[in-house]
Amino acid sequence: MALSGPQYSTAELTRTKGEMEDFLADEEKLSKTRELLKVVPEDSVEAKTLKMLERTFGCYIMESEEAKTLRAEATKIEGGLEAARNTLTLGATIDGKFEEMSSVGLRNKVRVDPDEATRKACYEGLTKIGDFVTDNGFVELVITRNRMAKKLGFLDFYDYKVSNAEGFGKIALFEILDTLEAGTRPIMESARKQFAAEKGGESALSPWNQGFLMAGDITRRMDPYFPFEKSVEQWGRSFAAMNISYKQATMDLDLLDRKGKYSNGFCHWPQPAWVKPNGVWQPSTTHFTSLADPSAIGSGYTGLTTLMHEAGHAAHFANIQMPSPLFSQERSPTSVAYAELQSMFLDSLVGDADWMAKYAISREGDAIPWDLIAEQIKATHPYKVFALRGMLAVPYFERALYEMPEEDVTAESIKALADKVEKDIQGGLSARPLLSVPHILSDEASCYYHGYVLAEMGVHQTREFFLKRDKYITDNPSVGPTLTEAYWKPGAPLKGDAWVNELKQSVKDVLKEEKASYDAKLA
Repeated sequence: MALSGPQYSTAELTRTKGEMEDFLADEEKLSKTRELLKVVPEDSVEAKTLKMLERTFGCYIMESEEAKTLRAEATKIEGGLEAARNTLTLGATIDGKFEEMSSVGLRNKVRVDPDEATRKACYEGLTKIGDFVTDNGFVELVITRNRMAKKLGFLDFYDYKVSNAEGFGKIALFEILDTLEAGTRPIMESARKQFAAEKGGESALSPWNQGFLMAGDITRRMDPYFPFEKSVEQWGRSFAAMNISYKQATMDLDLLDRKGKYSNGFCHWPQPAWVKPNGVWQPSTTHFTSLADPSAIGSGYTGLTTLMHEAGHAAHFANIQMPSPLFSQERSPTSVAYAELQSMFLDSLVGDADWMAKYAISREGDAIPWDLIAEQIKATHPYKVFALRGMLAVPYFERALYEMPEEDVTAESIKALADKVEKDIQGGLSARPLLSVPHILSDEASCYYHGYVLAEMGVHQTREFFLKRDKYITDNPSVGPTLTEAYWKPGAPLKGDAWVNELKQSVKDVLKEEKASYDAKLA
């Protein structure tokens, strides 16, 4: 969060993380848990709690002393890389002068700046992140993580991470992802051909052109209807109308982008919610961030979407009422897909016509006009598959990265692999270079991105459920209670059918559905 003070240093983070993992890796705690499991009724609350303790301790206990040493070494390397990354000066040379920008600022300009030379310079600024991280410890980090995982009997680090978080291994995961990848590849290939034909040729598919030519001008015209100073009010009113509560939680919000701040929104819990043995409710304490720059075109919309996403995480974990804080924490064995599902479902509302009719209001008090929403749908719906493929690229890259023979893991081979995966999965180089994705660096978020893909499948299923049952989602007072009952307890199976079906839906049908919901909200 780029906070000052010794308590926020990399060294302190490394120390406290080590202490927490040592606590969870205590073999005596696991032995005691298993003893107690033998004497409590199998269907009791106590048994459910003890099984969660057993699963959690099992994720952190390492029987190999060499693996423990490698884990400590990986944590140290990661801390050094993070500290170095926080000092990296990013930016772009525009009109002969270097302009310092964060990765968030660079990505925003690639999306919306009308000057192609500026967009290209900002894209090239993003590619510098890959050069930097591979020269400052990422190579060593990949090797050390893999050594640790293999000492524990896993195929590699990706297999280790997904097994702990999701409860099944890498092979099973990619059986799911391969189905989605194969099902959407022809849609992606067709969309790229159509995009090039409509936008003036192959140059339209350049990573610094694609996003802008798709919707850059529309984003500029929509910007007045998403003033970021209204975002906290929009979140509060929208969630309240859906009967989503935070059960007395305390929340600290850090919503603006700035130098040195982690370049992705996140939410974490210094105090998880739980029910104490005496029955007293312990509310959560939540810290979450967004990355808005109120002076940047398009930042109001993206900042609001991030706020709705992280606020969704906060609502989910604030409402878990179980007799142990281990049920309401974001680390393993909490499923990544489970954790991301409700946050991604709630941030999806920002793109709904009826939500915009109610909440996308200019500073002058004007609601966003339907014609502008219709233009956005026409411009973006045929190419929604691009976002899906961009999401898929991250897990496919990390799988290939951790499957590389150790002797082949070098700065150059990692960069070459990233380019190869972008071209294979996305059809060309990505506007968000894979090595600029912050998740791949940190232990908690590495080999994590598949969770967004699995969660997105669940988002489409969830939306389909509410629209069939209630006919609407925005301001639907049954949403909060339904999520609490159905999703804020683990266990819904995820399939990609609803997502693929949406990608195949015609623009005409989307416009008809969205216009009806827009008119209903204004009526």
